[in-house]
Amino acid sequence: MEEMQNSAPKRTLSRFRKPSEPVNEVAFDAPPRAPERPEMVTDDPRARAAKRAAELRGHLGSLDEGTDDFYIPPHYIPDGWSYEWKRKLTMGQEDPAYQVSIARKGWEPVPASRHPSMMPDGNKYQIIERKGMILMERPLEITEEAQRAERRRAQLQVRQKEEQLNAAPQGQFERNNKDAPLARVKKGYSPIAIPDA
Repeated sequence: MEEMQNSAPKRTLSRFRKPSEPVNEVAFDAPPRAPERPEMVTDDPRARAAKRAAELRGHLGSLDEGTDDFYIPPHYIPDGWSYEWKRKLTMGQEDPAYQVSIARKGWEPVPASRHPSMMPDGNKYQIIERKGMILMERPLEITEEAQRAERRRAQLQVRQKEEQLNAAPQGQFERNNKDAPLARVKKGYSPIAIPDA
């Protein structure tokens, strides 16, 4: 009997006891129980929405309909290089001959890993594509040489047309007016007026 008095009292739960048994209300020195589930993190949905809106504005810019889908921020282009969008698809079909021609002119696709913000899931895509176009790069000095050659070709075409307008076919009188050409072609450059919306 003495042994039972010295031993620790047994813990009983009221839901397991029989109605005829008395409730044993003995205090325990048991460690506190850990909470059954972690406390809920209270996150203000408005604050979360404002934070996400700020992130989106950072890379979406203005949400006007006039947004340029092919705009490339100037700071994205490395020094000594030029970026241009080149055609990949026409009516959903690739044009291998065109791809070969731009590759021969020095154009190479810009890797998506260089500008991950320009593609969703930056690691999933190898190149930057948008609406059937690929962002491509080549050295700036090659691009400038190509632009000078195009300008010379355009000037030569204008000069040839002026000569055709002023030349007389065989068997006709010359077309000049006191050593001044009768056909005058005026050239000029002026800004185009943009209508208000």
